[in-house]
Amino acid sequence: MPDILRISNLDKWYGSFHALRSISLAVAEQERIVVCGPSGSGKSSLIRCINGIEDFQAGGLEVGGVTLTPAGGDLTTVRRKVGMVFQQFNLFPHMTVLQNCTLAPVSTRRMNAREADAAALELLARVRLADQADKYPAQLSGGQQQRVAIARALCMKPKLMLFDEPTSALDPEMVKEVLDTMVALARDGMSMVVVSHEMGFARQVADRVVFMDEGQILEVAPPQEFFGSPQHERTKAFLGDILRS
Repeated sequence: MPDILRISNLDKWYGSFHALRSISLAVAEQERIVVCGPSGSGKSSLIRCINGIEDFQAGGLEVGGVTLTPAGGDLTTVRRKVGMVFQQFNLFPHMTVLQNCTLAPVSTRRMNAREADAAALELLARVRLADQADKYPAQLSGGQQQRVAIARALCMKPKLMLFDEPTSALDPEMVKEVLDTMVALARDGMSMVVVSHEMGFARQVADRVVFMDEGQILEVAPPQEFFGSPQHERTKAFLGDILRS
């Protein structure tokens, strides 16, 4: 499979704080990558750079053939190729579920409203929420809102889906329904980069697990190797802490 994402020697600073240090990573089409690590390790900064939400100061990345550099790039095209799901659901509270899903396709892709409605309803059915299309976000549970956020991202027909700790804001009983939706996406062949502490999900879905600490990638391995025989001492300590919790 060709690469959908290439990151080359990427560095990012927040003022004097060196948040990302010479990050290099390639993701093939239909590959699922789970990025884990302690808080403050640079995971969210990395995923936000991929979508152009954050800028960076050195290196570069290529998404679906479109290159971003510290000088900029075609962010509009990149964001059409990349779907993003955040910790918080970021749904518009004054719009129905269906309207949240059709806003971007109609306004940025110039999709016919009827076609956008049909496509959105199909994707809402995919996340088991077609019967909630006329409700407002406040009428839904947190897990349902996050599934709407996933459907909304899919409405833009992305080539790559990014997830930034998508279950961290959810009550424990709602986590499974969101993870089940992501597992189904993975089985359908969606290319994914997922920042998550859900190690069960990483074991089940990831083709490779990436471990970050202090702005660096310290280890990359398939799940069986990552969990069974981690190589870096920092990885071993992290897994010991998180698997005991």
